[in-house]
Amino acid sequence: MKIFIPLFVISILLLSCGNENKEITLPASTGAINDVLVVMDDSMWKGNVGDSVRNILAAPVLGLPQEETQFSITQVTPKTFNNLFKANRNILFAGTDKSTGFSVQQKIYASPQVGITIIGKNKNELIAELGKYKDSILRTFKNGDLKMYQKRFTQNSWATSEVETFKNLGFKIDIPQDFAKVTDTGDFLWFRKYITRSNSMNILAYTMPLQVNDTVINTIVANRNTIGEKYIPGQFEGSYMITEAAYTPFIRPTTIAGKKAYETRGKWEVKGDFMAGPFLNYTILDKENNRLIVIEGFTYAPSIKKRDYMFELEAILKTIQFTN
Repeated sequence: MKIFIPLFVISILLLSCGNENKEITLPASTGAINDVLVVMDDSMWKGNVGDSVRNILAAPVLGLPQEETQFSITQVTPKTFNNLFKANRNILFAGTDKSTGFSVQQKIYASPQVGITIIGKNKNELIAELGKYKDSILRTFKNGDLKMYQKRFTQNSWATSEVETFKNLGFKIDIPQDFAKVTDTGDFLWFRKYITRSNSMNILAYTMPLQVNDTVINTIVANRNTIGEKYIPGQFEGSYMITEAAYTPFIRPTTIAGKKAYETRGKWEVKGDFMAGPFLNYTILDKENNRLIVIEGFTYAPSIKKRDYMFELEAILKTIQFTN
């Protein structure tokens, strides 16, 4: 491993040398979203260092009905890291050398591509470095995949002029054209894309009044349930979507399009029916207009994995822009 890291650094320097003023032509990267290639010695991968990497990259995604990992992982050794593997979009290089270090490189061997190198003087220090940079590793790979997926669909999305709710409420989301309108009242929006004949991905958008005497967190579930009863019916008469009562959603503060917001991940169900699935909700504070902007994605896909579908919905929701 001590030979590998210097060679890796040299390869980056060779790629950049003499090309400061022109774009290097690189092959297209490969790999599905949420896939990471780990380049590490087998002895480390099978021991405590490998456990530390798996604890980071294979941690469970919050809010899914069945446990799924943040990333799907493939591990190869430095000796087997050939041109086939170099095309992977997300690569984590980890090993030991004379000094510790952490670096992020873009477009090393392919494009788009993110390569993260993390080094420790020994195994214990490498484990410590992995813990230190855990959040950076997750954020870097996730943001890279989000941007890649957004680039795919933003050129072929619904125009604001085609969506009454966007025109009326003063914001827009880049919703891909393969999503179809279910409801567009001017105040409430529902788009749906069928994954199979019965499974689907869904996007909602609406606003709610900003309640002065209550905290936003306390209103998120209540607002979801109100909207579900009004707009999202189940298969049977009197049935409608609600937030699953037996599962406490995960709520955290965040920022969306420069505004304070709350991200909520949880499970929905249909009252009076047996339908259920995961949802991702962003409740955005729009204090200037005394309102909450709510954008949400949910999936109905029983018996199949849902991580990547929810990731795609997250990528779509995060394209929100304010138009007035």
